[in-house]
Amino acid sequence: MAPLSILDLSPIVEGGSAARALSNSLDLARHAEAWRYRRFWVAEHHNMPGVASAATAVVVGHVAAGTRTIRVGSGGIMLPNHSPLVIAEQFGTLESLFPGRIDLGLGRAPGTDPVTAHALRRDLTAGEENFPRDVAELQAYLAPAQPGQLVRAVPGAGSNVPIWLLGSSLFSAQLAAHLGLPFAFASHFAPDHLMDALAVYRTRFVPSSTLASPYAMVAAGCFAAETDDEARRLFTSAQQQFMNLRRGRPGPLPPPVESMDRLWTPVERAGVERALSRAIVGSPAVVRRGIADLVTATQADELMLTAQIFDHDARLRSFEIAADTAA
Repeated sequence: MAPLSILDLSPIVEGGSAARALSNSLDLARHAEAWRYRRFWVAEHHNMPGVASAATAVVVGHVAAGTRTIRVGSGGIMLPNHSPLVIAEQFGTLESLFPGRIDLGLGRAPGTDPVTAHALRRDLTAGEENFPRDVAELQAYLAPAQPGQLVRAVPGAGSNVPIWLLGSSLFSAQLAAHLGLPFAFASHFAPDHLMDALAVYRTRFVPSSTLASPYAMVAAGCFAAETDDEARRLFTSAQQQFMNLRRGRPGPLPPPVESMDRLWTPVERAGVERALSRAIVGSPAVVRRGIADLVTATQADELMLTAQIFDHDARLRSFEIAADTAA
């Protein structure tokens, strides 16, 4: 069975707060460490009332400081929002504080709406199209400093923080293959190109000093409970949140409901179900089979599970069930 990892969005629930969300993220990471998950990543999103991990490097440090062995990282840093030098310094600092435990996953989308993207970086012309150049610049800052190099990341130079490329299309799969980097596909919200992206990555992979052969991680939602009905009920929080996002009304994570029938239109239902089609939802037996089937279908080297579950104890139990079924 492929190793399991966790992607956490530090969910702010209705009636909750960012402080509680971040505390819950650390609590989940501590449990994940005990359950032998390999990594714990947090994601960069902005202007999202239901996500507390906007300052991603800060949250990575918070989680790493409260754990001992699990790898902690970004899933991901949206590089177009930042100077490569700033990211090299931030993650070089994290690696100095927590040596051998930090991952740097990179995405090329802004992780927000166009207005907020403008507020983040002002110049939208220097965006996604510069992603390959920015990745190369970041790699140079994290590599050992060269003689005569005028700009160095301090800390950062020589830290060789592992870089992952993240994507939901073929672009990052091609770039990861070209650069010989590990690749993670975001099928937890954009599953359409999963199989094509993995095929492109594996067939075009060029070995590098970082990686001798392809290493692909697949992200998927996992909503586990003692019964199928309870798991489906927990899943409705994520369905509502995704529906609201598509309506242009992002908000805190809502509590689960018994049925979505009166909440969405047929068109909305079809869109949400397609976007979340890779989610594994059910009892321990269903989750065990779902994880095994996903690994078999994708030949993933690693699975990264995520779960937007309203109740923190239920979220803990869901990840515990997944760990038990994959053991």
